[in-house]
Amino acid sequence: MRIGELARRSGVSERSLRYYEAQGLLQAERTPGGHRDFGEWAVDRVIRIQALYAAGLNSKKIAQLLPCMRDGDGTPSAGATPRLLDELTAERDRLDRMIADLVRSRDVLDGIIGTASTGLGVAALSGGA
Repeated sequence: MRIGELARRSGVSERSLRYYEAQGLLQAERTPGGHRDFGEWAVDRVIRIQALYAAGLNSKKIAQLLPCMRDGDGTPSAGATPRLLDELTAERDRLDRMIADLVRSRDVLDGIIGTASTGLGVAALSGGA
């Protein structure tokens, strides 16, 4: 499939797909005319890449991880290493810390909103009486 079709099917811009290719995350065959030609596998690959970016991984880490992910037939890849597992565990722990920090920030904001709402409610009642 051409890059436009892959973009449409994966929901990712052509520009992003070119970037993924430049970063070694995605490979395309070339037609005799020089156009990119992706296999069906590319849709799942792009969706995985997007999920890994959303999890906070950078392109270098994703490039290390992709060969270690389960293949299309469900069999484990032989590319996984104990070191990579340690790095991914550390990345997950970093995300857990960020989530905890965000929850604390939200709780503080909830308290401020509650206080401000009460204050506005009192001011509105006294101002309107």
